[in-house]
Amino acid sequence: MLTSLQTALTDNFGPLGPLLAIGLLGLGLILAVLPTMLKKQPEPFAKLKAQRENAASGKRTGADLRRGDKTDKLDKFANFLEPQDAETMTASRLKMMRAGYRAKNAVRMFHFAQLVLGLGLLTIGVIYAMIVSSRQEVSTQFMIMATIGPGGAGYYLPQYWIQRRAQTRQAEIVAGFPDALDMMLVCVEAGQSLDQSINRVAKESRAGYPALADEFDIVAHEVKAGKERVQVLKDMSERVGIPDVSSFVTTLVQSATFGTSIAEALRVYSNEMRDKRVMRAEEKANTLPTKLTLGTMLFTVPPLMIILIGPSVYGISKSLGGGG
Repeated sequence: MLTSLQTALTDNFGPLGPLLAIGLLGLGLILAVLPTMLKKQPEPFAKLKAQRENAASGKRTGADLRRGDKTDKLDKFANFLEPQDAETMTASRLKMMRAGYRAKNAVRMFHFAQLVLGLGLLTIGVIYAMIVSSRQEVSTQFMIMATIGPGGAGYYLPQYWIQRRAQTRQAEIVAGFPDALDMMLVCVEAGQSLDQSINRVAKESRAGYPALADEFDIVAHEVKAGKERVQVLKDMSERVGIPDVSSFVTTLVQSATFGTSIAEALRVYSNEMRDKRVMRAEEKANTLPTKLTLGTMLFTVPPLMIILIGPSVYGISKSLGGGG
């Protein structure tokens, strides 16, 4: 089917017929999306209308100053760059927070990056396909891969970056969590309250584990703002998405509910976290021989076989050559 379509386009429009068809298709998709991008829904809240009137008259409120100019530039495309479903928007914000991006417009910037990179690399792919097709005859499959491939890669590149950053951040939190618990236990046993110990741990762990320090800072600031401590800890558990942190939060909540000693709960749980860290190290050490097997077979066995069999093969070939 692709071959017949390429033949029809080539017969009607010349050698660049398939490329022109792909370009027109992309242009049609862009023109179909532009009305949605430029469409602005009226705001139902009087407060937002007042803020816009102040912005039009040259007045800048505190919220405008905190938000910055970049957010204002993308605010007109919010209906296109942000999910309109509340559940999807919440999941997207949680994903961005787990990756370390807590700005109000993080989801908007993520989708904007997907749009820009996707269209930009798609344009580069189209230009590359035009240059190659002008020099030599190419197949339809090559043109499709050369145009759509870079566009797809550009679209999924921000998603891959967010996933990798979230995994790196979670690994950093897991690595520093046992030490943070030990420090928190020392602070509590020294007479400090749980809030003071959280502040101290956030300050001391900043150099080695900045991601963990950020999470403890958020907890401390929310508690200072008057939010309930149990809810703050549960939000931290959901925001981080790590089973060890979730178990720690459950332990503190149960300790506060039943009135048991927080120091004793921290002591038991910190010992468990140290044991888990040792078990993770042992697990990595036990998987190391299996991972080295393939490298050993590829880089050790062939040279050994050459060293052992090479002289015999050379001698046999020399004797056969001399006898002939």
